Amino acid sequence: MIRVYLNDADKCILELSQGLDQSASNLGDHVKAAFGTSCKEVLCEKQLLEGKIDPGNSALLVISLYALRSLELLRGLRALTRECHAAKLFSNYMKIEVQVSSLKSRVNIASGTPSRIKKLIDMEALGLTQLAMVVIDMYTDIKGYSLFTLPQNRDEFWDVYKSYFHPRLVQGDLRICLYGPVPMTSDATKKVRDE
Repeated sequence: MIRVYLNDADKCILELSQGLDQSASNLGDHVKAAFGTSCKEVLCEKQLLEGKIDPGNSALLVISLYALRSLELLRGLRALTRECHAAKLFSNYMKIEVQVSSLKSRVNIASGTPSRIKKLIDMEALGLTQLAMVVIDMYTDIKGYSLFTLPQNRDEFWDVYKSYFHPRLVQGDLRICLYGPVPMTSDATKKVRDE
């Protein structure tokens, strides 16, 4: 596992349990472990708290390559989403007006694609003040594309990362989770083995 530390006290990359594989069906168990005892309070509270929690501000944001993959990851969070509202943030099958409307209530968990997430942030429908964790799906499709290799998705993800996530990451207000198998080239594999 690759670990990145901002300083001795703060970890910006979330370390997941080694005893549980990183399949879509296990995402909920990993998230529960990451949030620990505050899991229910942070991820399942349904009420907006005046002055503390605004509408459309999720604590957990899952970013994936495709709409269908976003849905698959949301199914992995079913144990949590049964008790709270989860927002589906992708352009396939859903109109942006419907998503904006759904973000006017308490949203604890959101899952979507980079382009729709960026658009909703830019429209100020999706807020980031409560965001504690971003799960980046490392899934590679049958054609070999991932979130970081499909040009349009890659560029939009990095725009969102640089504009919204990186400053909060540096401040220690946000953790990133690379979820799923992380593909490594032979040069990268050799470098990790040498370290």
